[in-house]
Amino acid sequence: MKRLLAVAATLLALALPTLAEAGSSAEADPVLPRAEVLAFAVDVERDLAARGAHVAIVARVGRDPDTLPDGLRYTHVAYWVYSHIQHEDGSTTKGYRAYNLYQLSDDPTRSRLVQDSPADFFAGAHALDAGIIVPQLALQVKLLKAITGPAYTAVHNPRYAVLANPLTRDFQNCTEHTLDVLVASLYDTRDPSRIKANIKAHFTPQPIAVSGLKRFFAPALSGALVTSDHGARIRTATFGSIGRFMRRYDLAQDIYSVTPRPKAVPAPRPL
Repeated sequence: MKRLLAVAATLLALALPTLAEAGSSAEADPVLPRAEVLAFAVDVERDLAARGAHVAIVARVGRDPDTLPDGLRYTHVAYWVYSHIQHEDGSTTKGYRAYNLYQLSDDPTRSRLVQDSPADFFAGAHALDAGIIVPQLALQVKLLKAITGPAYTAVHNPRYAVLANPLTRDFQNCTEHTLDVLVASLYDTRDPSRIKANIKAHFTPQPIAVSGLKRFFAPALSGALVTSDHGARIRTATFGSIGRFMRRYDLAQDIYSVTPRPKAVPAPRPL
């Protein structure tokens, strides 16, 4: 029996690279050339600034897109806030800061809240593809109050699970934290029970197809793969499900994606 369990666990580890490493870590190894990532981060910042976005929800592709489950395009979601940024030399500039929930590299069952730059946010991206939601202006005001106030940390649950169920308070991942802050802003509350009650009433999570075998062996591979907070179906918060929620209740000004602009092809010289 032990040998069977070991073989099955090994097979599952090979089948679930995406789930074992959720792409929601601050210490992700660079995949793409740094210059391309920096240029892309600047493009995303300029796009948001041109739209007058003070607060936006931004998502990245933190894992190989070919390995992601059906219905999942992005693996990490965070708030970007237009801010006064103070540098080490004492100078200040204006730009966006990313407010993240990151999985700990040395303990995948725990998370922490981290601010970083747009370039850091995309540092571990596997594709230059950003999902973006710009909330309605009135909601941006509410979100700014929550993110810079006590609500942002009050709704943080450090018990991390890759496929956390957003309808419960058992575990949390980056996208669920984003959703919790959103609902806290909408109802002007820090009460977790009230937040979850409203999520249950109005939000539809994204189903994720995971076989019974994979669910059985997941905790043996990583504590972050636990699914004990789910019933018969696995459902979690995703960038897409948050977008559908905000579109349904007219909470979004824009929902779109940004990818690198095609390079201009120089015109042929006349002969």
